[in-house]
Amino acid sequence: MTSESNWFIHARLKMRQLLLLQALAEEGNIHRAAQVLNVTQPAASKLLKDLEDALGVELFERLPRGMRPTWYGEAMIRQARMALASLNRAHEEVEAMRAGRFGQVSVGAITAPGMTLLPAAIARAKAQHPGLRIMVQIETSDVLLERLAQDRLDMMVGRLFERHDKSGLRYEAIAEEPVSAMVRTGHPLLAAGRLSLHELVNVGWIVPPAGSVLRHRWELMFQEEGLDAPANLIETTALLFVTRMLRQSDFITVVATDVAQYYAGHGVAALLPIDLLCKMDAFGLITRTGRLLSPAADVMLRALKQAAQEIYGVRLSGVAAPPPQDLAAG
Repeated sequence: MTSESNWFIHARLKMRQLLLLQALAEEGNIHRAAQVLNVTQPAASKLLKDLEDALGVELFERLPRGMRPTWYGEAMIRQARMALASLNRAHEEVEAMRAGRFGQVSVGAITAPGMTLLPAAIARAKAQHPGLRIMVQIETSDVLLERLAQDRLDMMVGRLFERHDKSGLRYEAIAEEPVSAMVRTGHPLLAAGRLSLHELVNVGWIVPPAGSVLRHRWELMFQEEGLDAPANLIETTALLFVTRMLRQSDFITVVATDVAQYYAGHGVAALLPIDLLCKMDAFGLITRTGRLLSPAADVMLRALKQAAQEIYGVRLSGVAAPPPQDLAAG
């Protein structure tokens, strides 16, 4: 360990200083932050001043009615939150072991792999370790990446786009994501045979909000056919609302094919007979580099990779190739 890497030892960095940074970021006021920490305001001010002196920079601008973090402050707040989250997770692991449980892991996924890959992987992990506590979050890639950066997730299955900061991330592609048009069972268009986009311009659609990748590609698909995109729209990403709305109307929605097939398989909806040329980018397994996974998280990671091989036929790092008889059977 170099003298630069252990500066916090020389600076005698205190846990209360990390908690103070977090409280100041949330409260924006030294008095309220002191109340959160249950210390006096002078004591909180001294904690902050000692930390600024140790770093040699100003972490907060002192304003007439509060405090605002500087760039240095933003960096320290981000790292303080991650350090506190990591310490909380360490405590939870110790408590789980004391209680005879294997440990816990947090995993996130976007919708389609959340309905296909995640259940298979979790079933595999739980079969091996019934005491494993697994927390699942289904969100957009943007939300999941933010939680991964904050150490609120151990791993995620989602997408990386050009706008995302990829530093500190490891991405292993799993599969591309085709999309399908989904309608209620008994929809009149289901009896019309193979459809074209021309026949779907003047009908109602349920689509993702403007600015999303799928919405952009859905609109582009019509434009490439020389058509105006449909104007009768409902915008949402809430699948429960979508399926309920479909049952009460003749609207069409555009969703990942895995999602459409799931609902069709349960009789909730049906796939419209049309090929939509607006597939999504590939999704993949995303973890943070330089972070040592807990034994519980390592079990979940291996289960995800094994399930990805079984479902999508892709072999990720650390997963052995299937034996010849399995390949022949597949």
